[in-house]
Amino acid sequence: MMRRHVHWVGFALTCVSILGFWGCSNRPSRIHPPGIDASAAGSGAIELYDTNKDGVIAGEELEKAGSIKSAMANIDANGDGKVSAEEITNRVQAWKDSKIGRMSLSCTVKYRGQPLPDATVTFEPEPFLGDEVKAATGTTDKFGMAVLTIPEVRPPGVACGLYRVKISKQVNGKEQVPPRYNTNTILGQEVAMDAAGMEEGIFFNLQ
Repeated sequence: MMRRHVHWVGFALTCVSILGFWGCSNRPSRIHPPGIDASAAGSGAIELYDTNKDGVIAGEELEKAGSIKSAMANIDANGDGKVSAEEITNRVQAWKDSKIGRMSLSCTVKYRGQPLPDATVTFEPEPFLGDEVKAATGTTDKFGMAVLTIPEVRPPGVACGLYRVKISKQVNGKEQVPPRYNTNTILGQEVAMDAAGMEEGIFFNLQ
């Protein structure tokens, strides 16, 4: 009996593999990564965030590009603290080469040191990634944890990418979270197997 139970658990885990398969049916379908033009993404990122037109994203520009800043360890290949179009292109190509369709994703939100319940968390893809990367949302529970999903898309999960993160909580029509975390967000997150926070957990500590 124990052996049959172990076999079933292994089968169930296989069915929710982050490698992009879905369903415990006889004919599971492959979930392909979104079609991103890596070169266009690189040039688009520079066009969007390189406000001083020196060909790189750096300094104060990074402060306005939270998604890129969150991924510097993976994007900034030469460690100069600046991001070029080529580096963005190479990172996007690495996502594509991973063949990952969608990944399970959750995060924890605290506000002034306490869990923030009933807040809406939105992972909004950077526009330079194109139209195929979709936004994901989730609502925090009493512990401040939210599971991110793409509305009306199954199986659940989030595609690899760079995302602006917006966190909002409305009470009687009044926003409880400062604009720097929603309408003018400084928050960002990379979603990828080796992205910061994917193993230890993604935490947003709002002040």
